[in-house]
Formats: sequence, structure tokens, C-alpha cells
Amino acid sequence: MVVPVFNEAAGIRPTLEALAAQRDADFDAVFVDNGSTDDSARIILDFARDRGLTRWRVIDEAQKGTGAAADTGMRAAIAAGATLLARTDADCLPREDWTAAVRRSLTTGGLGLVGGELVPRRDEGLSWATRALLRGAVHLAEAFGRIRPGNRDPEYLGPYMMAAGCNVGITAELYEAAGGFPRTAIEDLHEDRALVNAVRRITNRYARRGDVVVFGSSRRVTAWGLKNTLLWYKDHAYRPQHVDIR
Repeated sequence: MVVPVFNEAAGIRPTLEALAAQRDADFDAVFVDNGSTDDSARIILDFARDRGLTRWRVIDEAQKGTGAAADTGMRAAIAAGATLLARTDADCLPREDWTAAVRRSLTTGGLGLVGGELVPRRDEGLSWATRALLRGAVHLAEAFGRIRPGNRDPEYLGPYMMAAGCNVGITAELYEAAGGFPRTAIEDLHEDRALVNAVRRITNRYARRGDVVVFGSSRRVTAWGLKNTLLWYKDHAYRPQHVDIR
């Protein structure tokens, strides 16, 4: 399991708690510090030591970008012997059955890649109505993604699927065959979409699963508003001065 991290000292503890509470605890956790200037790494290491989580570690990636950090973590996990990979982000709360659901999808479920349900966190001050609207917008975006020209190509072996980088699982074999997450900055490319489209050229053994659930942060919505946030995810049609919202 891989978690890119950048300056999350103030808010990462709930994510650590959620990962430590997984019912299926048979996993290694690789946290990739992407040039943090705060105490993120120390907080993670202290948490792991206090809980006796000997399979948790922090590695560094100096190249800026969620794609670069995630790829470094995935390849470090593979080098250590991992055959199943999962990624979430340092501002997200995987449901307590998340690792179990990812494992099930990639083994008995027969998938090479699984994308899960992304549900807005309930502890960030957004109203129920805004959370519902945001979740509906995610499903609408996926439907639009299936018809947009950039996601349609005769070489694709299956339909477009949205698999948010903070809630995705993939076999190590398929990850390497697809080339992995592009080593890019988030301002340049949505690395999760790029990985999905690379997988689509190789296999049709991918799907969304409703039982693979992560509660994602809505801090961009709070900072930018719902409209601008949706435009940001639509090929960066909205480009704020500061992308890294903390």
C-alpha cells in the first residue's frame, strides 16, 4: 500500500488511524515523502513505532508531483516483493475493509485493476447537500469521460473507467506492463487517468467496485468552490495560483 505525502503534518493522523484500523492488516505501507518541509515523516514514523507497525516505512522522492511520488512508492513496493498494490492519499480515510476489498478484487475477483468509490469525508465541514452534489458530480464526470474523444480509441480494449488515484488497486505485473503512474506534477497531468488509459490498451480486466471505499478530502471544494474544483479535474480548465491546498 502506497501513500504519497506532502506537508500533511497537521492533518495526517486520521489517515494513519484509518490505515491502522484495517481489518486485513497483512500489508506493507510505503509512505513517500515528496519534499515535505514540515514534520510529516516524523509523525508517520512515530505513529508506526508507537503502534508496533513494523511493516510501515517512509521513503523520499525529491521530484515534485503526485505521479512521481506514487510511482516511486509503487516500484519500491514491487522491489520488496509486493504482487498486489494499492494507493490512497494522505488526506483520505480508507474504510476499515478497504485493504480486504482491494485484495478480493485483485485475487478472487479476477481483476488486474480496480477503482473504488470515492465518498466525501464527513468531518471537514461540508453540508450533507454539498457532499451529495459532489458525489453525484463524480459519477457524472465518469459518464462524460466515456464519451470524450481523448478517452476513445480503437486500441482500447474496454470502456473508460474513473479510478481516482486515492482509491485504486492494481497487480504489480499490470502496473509494470502499463508503465506505471506518469512521473508528473499534478498541474501537468492527472496521473490516475493516464494509468487507466494505459491499462485499457493491455487488458479489459478492470472495473469499478462499490465495496472498495475511501472517504476523500473536500478541501479543494472548500478553498475553490464546487464549480472551480470540477473544472480543475476537467483537464485543469480552472488553474488556481496555489494547487497544494493544506
